[in-house]
Amino acid sequence: MDICSLSLTLLTGLIYPVESSVPQFTNSPTLIVMVGLPARGKTYISKKLTRYLNWIGVPTKVFNLGQYRREVQSYKSFEFFRPDNEEAMQIRKPQSSATVSGMSSSLQVFDATNTTRERRVSIVSFAKEKGYKVFFVESICDDPDIIAQNIADVKVSSPDYLNCDKEEALADFLKRIECYKQTYVPLDDEKDRRLSYIKIFNVGSRYLVNCVRDHIQSRIVYYLMNIHVTPRSIYLSRHGESNMNLLGRIGGDSGLSPRGHKVSRPHSQHIKDLKVWTSHMKRTIQTAEHLGIPYEQWKALNEIDAGVCEEMTYEEIQDNHPEEFALRDQDKYRYRYPKGESYEDLVHRLEPVIMELERQENVLVVCHQAVMRCLLAYLLDKTSDELPYLKCPLHTALKLTPVAYGCKVEHVFLNIEAVNTHRERPGNVDVSRDPEEALKTIPDHF
Repeated sequence: MDICSLSLTLLTGLIYPVESSVPQFTNSPTLIVMVGLPARGKTYISKKLTRYLNWIGVPTKVFNLGQYRREVQSYKSFEFFRPDNEEAMQIRKPQSSATVSGMSSSLQVFDATNTTRERRVSIVSFAKEKGYKVFFVESICDDPDIIAQNIADVKVSSPDYLNCDKEEALADFLKRIECYKQTYVPLDDEKDRRLSYIKIFNVGSRYLVNCVRDHIQSRIVYYLMNIHVTPRSIYLSRHGESNMNLLGRIGGDSGLSPRGHKVSRPHSQHIKDLKVWTSHMKRTIQTAEHLGIPYEQWKALNEIDAGVCEEMTYEEIQDNHPEEFALRDQDKYRYRYPKGESYEDLVHRLEPVIMELERQENVLVVCHQAVMRCLLAYLLDKTSDELPYLKCPLHTALKLTPVAYGCKVEHVFLNIEAVNTHRERPGNVDVSRDPEEALKTIPDHF
C-alpha cells in the first residue's frame, strides 16, 4: 500500500465532539507550504487562506520568511538572493529552518518561495520527524501584466524598500526575481507524485491537484479554486428599518416600517451593474424590490434563528429566560438559542455564500444584523470574539473593495434615520459560580 492509499485510513486533523461545538484537534498539525517565484501572489494566497480557515474555526497562523529575515538582517540589494552568494546563503538557510521549527499550532502556512527541491525535501523531512502533514500550494504565473501589477501594488512599497525611489526599487526587485529563476525547480508531476499539492496557474486560469489526503486539504483546495483577483466591490447592507425593529423585538418576519420603505430608494445611486442578493425574509425582499432590478434570494442569508426567543424584546428574554440571558453574555459567539442557532452555526451556514462571493464580481448583499456581522468578520479578518459585537447600523451600506492584503471599507449613509439595534459588549460575568448573582450584574441589553 503506497503513502496516498495509506493516508486515506488515517483520521483527519479536525474533530467535532458531540459534547462541545469547539473544534478539537489531533496531534498531527498540517504545514501548508507556499511555492513559487516572487510576485506570484503567494502572500496574497497565504493571508486569504488563513483568514478563511480561522473564520470557519480552524486555528491557522502564517509564518512569513521575509518578515523573519527583516527582523535579523537588514536588506541592502538583490545581491543577497544570488545563488552564488555563499555568505548570504549561510544566513538564509538557518532563517528558513528556524521559521519552520517555530511552527506549533494546528495549521501553519509557511509563506516563502521554497523554489528548490532541496528546501522542500528538508521541509518534508522535518514534518515527518514531527508527525506533521504537508500540503504544498504552488503559484505559477507567466502573465507579465499580473506580475507587474503585483510588484506595483505591494512589492516596491515593502519594508525592504523603505525610503527608496520606486524606479530603483522596481529595478532591484526584478533582479531579485532573476536570482530565484536560476535555481527554481517547480513541483514535478512525476517526481513529486506522492506529495499533496495544488498548482495554481495565472491566479486561477487553471489548476492541478494531486494526492489530497484529508478533509482539511479538500476544503483548502475547494476554497483556492474559487478565489480570484478581478477588481470588484462588495456592498453589505441590512434591510430597511422593520416594524419589529421599532418595537425592539428580535427575529420574526415583519415588513418594513414607513422609514424602512423610504431607505431603499437611495440605494439606486450605488447599484449599477451589481448582482443583488437577499434572504428569504420579507424585510430584505421589500428592501430589494424598491431597487427595481432583479435580485436573488438565499435562504442561507436568513437572520440567526433565535429559537424560543423569536419576536421577544430583551426585557422579555431577561424575565422569561434569565439563565439563558446570562449564558449568552458569557460566550456570545458559541451560545445557541434554545431550539435556535448560535453565531458559530451561522458561520457554517454562510460558508456557501462566502464561496459564491469569492467567485462573483460586484455584489450587493441585503441581509440582517447577525448575518452581516459574520460576512464582515470574514472580509475584515475579525476574530470570533469580535464578530458578535461588530457594528452594523440600519440604513448604512458598507462598500468593501478588496486591495492587496485586505479590504478598503467605505460607509455609505442612506440619509434616513433609524432605530439603533446595536448592543455593546457586556461586562465580565461569571455564571458558572452563581447564575442568580450574575444576573444582577448584567446591563440591560442582550
